Amino acid sequence: MTNTRSWIGATLLALGLLVVPVAVHAQCAMCKATVETNAEGGGVEAEGLNAGIVYLMSMPYIMMGTVGFFWYRSTKKKRAV
Repeated sequence: MTNTRSWIGATLLALGLLVVPVAVHAQCAMCKATVETNAEGGGVEAEGLNAGIVYLMSMPYIMMGTVGFFWYRSTKKKRAV
């Protein structure tokens, strides 16, 4: 039963990750146009946009690292018992 749940969870995660890039890709043209327009006028919005991208990009890695840590710790405890 546990093996089936793991397989279903992994499948749902993979399908969810396949859907995400479609929505993200749609925003690239808007961001690029905004930065290009602002850069021509001497603005500094590009720096803020880059910082926002790094922040948004780091959150999934932090969350997955946290889940992985607790999963590893849980597995280690089960093997010790």
